Amino acid sequence: MELQLVQSTTGLTGAPSYNSTGLVEQFILSTDIRPTSRISYRKSLLLFFRWVDLKGYAINRISIKELLEYKEKMLQEGLSSLTISSYLTALRKFYSWLSSFTDYPNITQGLKLPKRKEGIQKIPLGAEKARELLSYSSASNNLRDTAILNLLVRTGLRTIEIVRANYGDIQIRNNKRILLVQRKGRDSKDSIVVLTDKTYKPIEAYLATRGKLTTGSPLFTSESPNNKGKRLTTRSISKIAKESLKAVGLSERSYTAHSLRHTAGTLAINAGEKLERVQAMLGHSSPTTTQQYVKFALLSKRIEEPPEEALDRLI
Repeated sequence: MELQLVQSTTGLTGAPSYNSTGLVEQFILSTDIRPTSRISYRKSLLLFFRWVDLKGYAINRISIKELLEYKEKMLQEGLSSLTISSYLTALRKFYSWLSSFTDYPNITQGLKLPKRKEGIQKIPLGAEKARELLSYSSASNNLRDTAILNLLVRTGLRTIEIVRANYGDIQIRNNKRILLVQRKGRDSKDSIVVLTDKTYKPIEAYLATRGKLTTGSPLFTSESPNNKGKRLTTRSISKIAKESLKAVGLSERSYTAHSLRHTAGTLAINAGEKLERVQAMLGHSSPTTTQQYVKFALLSKRIEEPPEEALDRLI
């Protein structure tokens, strides 16, 4: 295969030049990855080649030096280590593919991904604050938002997992009501969470307002005039959580919808649940990830019941 690296005439205002768009498409089509990964890789690579174009670099002259410059640019812009890693991973795979059938070297060898910060980045709520949040939501009389917040706090589902949920995913198994879940990065609904009465009752009240539903009907839908009846987005669910958290005094950036997932994991550990049971609830593929909640539960307990206060009572 002949690699065409001739500069195109599109200039700097449209898609990246140097025929890189076509090259990216060839890579995407020849790679056995999920549709969502195709979208992610395409976005990452086109952003990189647009940067190359704007810098005036020749695509066939790019070396590890330019890649390190690009990495530094992303770090200075404050992108998260996770985001930067995903962009660099796409570059690694692209140049590995390119070098497999051309004499173009794999210039990403030696390119290190930024280290992810250890520990939980989003702050979980204590039991008292979680109750306050759910009480606030219940008092607001917004049945949909109350159902969503209950689901987030009591099951630890991710926003994308709630978005994917359908009415027909609510089922009865072994006399327990469960919700089939398509986990992040999975292609099928091969996981579950148990819907306790406290979790299901708000969902039931909300669904009663929806009229006739089919098994494929979205579990939660938009109420906005432009998208009424359509499936909610992750952004919408994040906004619902953020506004409710602010309403109970948790306005810091660290408090997000994902904080409620951490809340479920941390409170379950504090309640004495075994690690593997919490792992199953949260859908973690590795117990190492769930182990973080043990550390955070200990820290939470350390703050709620400090021995320093016990000393004050004695002295």
